[in-house]
Amino acid sequence: MYSGLSLPETLDPVGSLMAAHWGQIEAFQSLEQVKGLFALPPAMMPQLTDLRELGPDTVWNGIVARRQSLLQPAADNADDLKTPEWELFSASNPNRDERDFKTQLIASPVGYETFFERTVLVHKLREVRALVGFTRVESAGDGDDYNDLSPDRCVRLRRDPPNWVPATEVRGEGIFMQFSESAIGQWLLRPEVEALDRQFLASHCRWREMRKLEPPHTTGYPGLKYILIHSISHAILREIALECGYTAASIRERIYCRHDEEEGGPMAGLLLYTAAADSEGTLGGLVSLGEPRRLGQIISQALESMRICASDPLCSEHAPSRDGRTIHAACCHGCLFAAETSCERGNRYLDRSVLVNTYAKSGRAFFESAF
Repeated sequence: MYSGLSLPETLDPVGSLMAAHWGQIEAFQSLEQVKGLFALPPAMMPQLTDLRELGPDTVWNGIVARRQSLLQPAADNADDLKTPEWELFSASNPNRDERDFKTQLIASPVGYETFFERTVLVHKLREVRALVGFTRVESAGDGDDYNDLSPDRCVRLRRDPPNWVPATEVRGEGIFMQFSESAIGQWLLRPEVEALDRQFLASHCRWREMRKLEPPHTTGYPGLKYILIHSISHAILREIALECGYTAASIRERIYCRHDEEEGGPMAGLLLYTAAADSEGTLGGLVSLGEPRRLGQIISQALESMRICASDPLCSEHAPSRDGRTIHAACCHGCLFAAETSCERGNRYLDRSVLVNTYAKSGRAFFESAF
């Protein structure tokens, strides 16, 4: 499954309208045909009401410009979907609203200003999910997108290269949170954190070795920075499900994490969003929790619930697995696991001890100073 958010293509309002209504206007081949559309009563084409304000000449010029842009070759990084999403959410002014994408930049959660640089409320978003292949029993790789899957371990949808794949589009809302790179950098220098990083790397290598994935076994290891962001994402997701009325399985995550040396880096952020085919994904309950004081309370409640698990002390004593079955430490269904449809990594790379001090582990909690 390959998924991506529908982002505004341009800052030009005319271009945004062309993209929004392209399905209805792409067949027009001349200015006269556009004028014929404008000659029709508005009641016959109510979905194009906003185009009538532009006039036929402007609409035709917009059609020509968009048609030319679609003929241009795709960029070399066309498969990198998260970079443009990150660039938009982390921009000084992310408000590039259109019909399927509306955002609002607000202050950081109260009490956690040193940990988070910004918060963006996404009042409207559209996600497209495309089925490009499938596997049996388990995933063919440990990545978070299709590019990370080995071609010889993913079954194609047809014998010949397909010229189309089945896809769905869903609409919802969300909350984007950007971490402070300086705070994460200082945390990664702790001796306890460095030791945990080595344990997770060994678990990652053993996991790949058990599945006979191509060496080097260190390939694809996201690092402890990702484990931190992924763990707090699950903790907040579970708490939001209790507060906003959405089912936990209807809330999804997108993790933005790259190191300084990686292309497009650094990144450190998360997006929690609803994206459902029915009306549940657009009720507004999730965005309403993004207000700085309310979101700060939710984070505090989420972190407090991570201190003790119903499976303690066994859960808190769990170290990154060395048997190759999975890649996680102190977490289980009682504290940090989420639905498979919500997690982008199949509940791997999780550890609640990187968030707060637990029954068995201390000294590596990122949010230790918040309490």
